[in-house]
Amino acid sequence: MIRVGKSIKESIKNLKKGKIVVIPTETVYGLGVNALDQDAVDKVFKLKKRPYYDPLICHTDSINKVKEFVKTFPRKAEILAKNFWPGPLTILLEKKKIIPDITTSKLKRVGFRIPNNKLTLGVLEKINFPVAAPSANPFGYISPTLPKHILNMFKNDISYILDGGGCSVGIESTIIGFENKKTLVYRIGGITIEKLEKVIGKVEIFEKNIIFPKSSGMLKNHYSPKKDLIIGEIRTLMKKYKNYKIGILSYNKYYEGINLKNQIILSKNLNLEEASRNLYKSLHLLDNMNVDLILTSLLPNHDIGKSINDRIIKASKKNEF
Repeated sequence: MIRVGKSIKESIKNLKKGKIVVIPTETVYGLGVNALDQDAVDKVFKLKKRPYYDPLICHTDSINKVKEFVKTFPRKAEILAKNFWPGPLTILLEKKKIIPDITTSKLKRVGFRIPNNKLTLGVLEKINFPVAAPSANPFGYISPTLPKHILNMFKNDISYILDGGGCSVGIESTIIGFENKKTLVYRIGGITIEKLEKVIGKVEIFEKNIIFPKSSGMLKNHYSPKKDLIIGEIRTLMKKYKNYKIGILSYNKYYEGINLKNQIILSKNLNLEEASRNLYKSLHLLDNMNVDLILTSLLPNHDIGKSINDRIIKASKKNEF
């Protein structure tokens, strides 16, 4: 039985022993291990069944600590860190050799961020190593935003779940880096493009077709429920799939003809931040309902709506929009 609680002391003790501790962040819960301990990192890859070519993100509690593990911290990185840390922004930086290759999938850069969660910051400030913490779910499945999601997915191999309640942002961090004098976004997430450009100027979204990702969250399919998730105009999809048991994930309204208990609304008030918080929680609920498939549509494609749409598209089995 996995232990769940709010003990910073127990979390630190287990991390120092090379064990896996689930840590809460404002984005999603992560499978945390000592990022410098190759054996501990390997446990995470094996538990998640994550391919070794998909790098992990490291977490610590201060810019000064980040600088201990990277070769340079560019001026633009300083600006971003001072504006958005702690928060849902990961910055790719050239790593020192102390960060093992397994953590970065043999890439020269490592992703760092400072999470905005008091319990996890309480852990990080008391240890001298960064914590690698990919989302606490089997690879490719819906990310967890509540401790019960983790308990539903894993039965052992985790020493402790640090219970921080629900995640306030609810989708993963934005990942940003610097190449050829350009500022590139490798994954859109909790910090919007609009917010980034207000403090740093023009950024570009990295959209090349890739086989081996340069950072987490770049693979084509991810965050997927076991049930088929189909995107399109919901009423049209309801007619097309009328012979199936249907679940609906809607931005702000219910649809006649489908049992209300099989429908979940992301935000009655058309609030994109609320929709972001509710996205993965809603997908977990729908995936465990007695339905054959889940119908959904894209949200307004601005601000964090872009990040939500990115997750919905990557989670879908079929797009009909």
